[in-house]
Amino acid sequence: MTLEAERTLRDEDLTGLAELAAQLRVDAIRCSTTAGSGHPTSSLSAADLLAVLVARHLRYDWSYPGNPGNDHLILSKGHASPLLYAVFRATGAISEQELLETYRQAGSRLQGHPTPVLPWVDVATGSLGQGLPVGVGVALAAQYLDRSPAHVWVLCGDSETAEGSVWEALDKAGHYGLRNLTTIVDVNRFGQRGPTELEWDLDTYRRRVEAFGCRAIVVDGHDLGAIDEAYGQAREATGPTVVLARTVKGKGVPEVENDPAWHGKAFDPELADRAVRALGGPRRIRVAGPKPPAAPRTAAAEHRQPELPRYERGTKVATRNAYGDALRALGAARPDVVALDGEVSDSTRAESFAAAYPDRFFQMFIAEQQLAAAAVGLAVRGYRPFAATFAAFWSRAYDFIRMAGVSRADIALVGSHAGVEIGPDGPSQMGLEDIAALRAVPGSTVLSPADAVSCAALVAQMADHPGITYLRTTRGTYPVLYDDGEPFPIGGSRMVRDGGDVALLGTGVTVHLCLTAADELTREGIDARVIDMYSIKPVDRQRLAETVVETGGRLVVVEDHYPEGGLGSAVLEALADLGEPSRVNHLAVRGLPGSGTPAQQFDRAGIGVGAIVSAARALA
Repeated sequence: MTLEAERTLRDEDLTGLAELAAQLRVDAIRCSTTAGSGHPTSSLSAADLLAVLVARHLRYDWSYPGNPGNDHLILSKGHASPLLYAVFRATGAISEQELLETYRQAGSRLQGHPTPVLPWVDVATGSLGQGLPVGVGVALAAQYLDRSPAHVWVLCGDSETAEGSVWEALDKAGHYGLRNLTTIVDVNRFGQRGPTELEWDLDTYRRRVEAFGCRAIVVDGHDLGAIDEAYGQAREATGPTVVLARTVKGKGVPEVENDPAWHGKAFDPELADRAVRALGGPRRIRVAGPKPPAAPRTAAAEHRQPELPRYERGTKVATRNAYGDALRALGAARPDVVALDGEVSDSTRAESFAAAYPDRFFQMFIAEQQLAAAAVGLAVRGYRPFAATFAAFWSRAYDFIRMAGVSRADIALVGSHAGVEIGPDGPSQMGLEDIAALRAVPGSTVLSPADAVSCAALVAQMADHPGITYLRTTRGTYPVLYDDGEPFPIGGSRMVRDGGDVALLGTGVTVHLCLTAADELTREGIDARVIDMYSIKPVDRQRLAETVVETGGRLVVVEDHYPEGGLGSAVLEALADLGEPSRVNHLAVRGLPGSGTPAQQFDRAGIGVGAIVSAARALA
């Protein structure tokens, strides 16, 4: 049997949709029972919602998932993966054999929660409250940059609406008038441990949604005709739409319907057999939903080498200024580069890009979770996003950054105002954990330039570097150390000053502290080498190995960061792997800072020039 989308819903269409929904339920039960784990009841509640969507409203070419005209389907309630994979089987994207024999098995594409290892999955989901914020980023790209008719459909669970990120997303959807974004909330009233906060209070859901500038449509989530009408209205809307669907958890299987005890439990074979028979048994329905309109053929935008800003050696420039200058230069050379900011563009210097290319700049205001998620969504549509805020504030979006790593998203993140270097603002504004946090993300890159020239060179490379690339910038101005055009490959380092008695390893602002300390050590007759470790992940293992040999293993590592997980950890981990004997003094911020001038902060934290000289003297 094949279902084809038509403009008018007839009685036979309703019968066909009911049959498709039954197949989705049956397949969700069969694959999770075979796997012995999964979330069948969470899948059963939303089966009608997806049956109507894929058969009649989702414009998607399943043979060409890269079609720029395709709609986007994001399963924010990622634990309902049995339902999504049942949809993939119904469309012919995967086989019945793959669904039933590989779900949740080692090496399978059909993982417990969806990931982009499947070409029909845009982003990894499962950490709740993330699908809709990412969908906002996808919708921004489609509506504002691509001028595409592609629509973004996000299926959320009601439990995840307790996450603030969902309301950040709806707020930004309303602010930007995203007419191409439809959120479908499966209100089945049960979460993992029992009733949700609002249960079936659809009126409160509606009022909350409308308060954020979105249209709310309340439907019976098992009334196929009502669902179809709601989706049709959403497609023609002038702003973002939220379909609030009242559903029953475990729908279709009376033994488990509306019973919270079955959350996250696969049916045993006997119950599964009874449920499948009650639903009419397995089916072989193939659904052929509407196809996307033909995308216009456009020539690929030419990427030119950016004309990076030039700085005179010795002049004082803050690396945050160099970031803004370099990003603006990238914007001129790369039409795929976009910028986002968290209402601090005057501090991060992203305002430079915003002034030059306002059509490619998106302000997320003080909503760091949405800031990270929008960057991921823009990357889904092929853009190279640069998102910036204070280094300390990325901690509020850490789960989104973590999941971006699972999605293998190519995004650039920038953290300004890092470390005690910012001075009197105090510890609430100081990024002192950012290096450790970003280093821990799979496939990430962490960069901390010491001057404007190296910063601009690294920004240019970030536009093509895979994965999550993080750049740490300074608030204060510091002398330019290098000549324009010098190379700064990711994974490298620079020896700023040679010496054989001891090596001072710094990153960012501490490179300048190390240089001053080296001058004092010279007056004491100690020949100190200074190395700029601008690439913290990956760290320059070759340079470290050479330095250990040439200085007798005497190293002082200095960082404006807490001791755990930063530059010192990267260096010590590399030395452990190299197996070279060494003695390391690690200077880092080991107490809770207060207010004071930058110089006072360095001294109080034990990373100032005097502390570096003492540590080097003890080794040398």
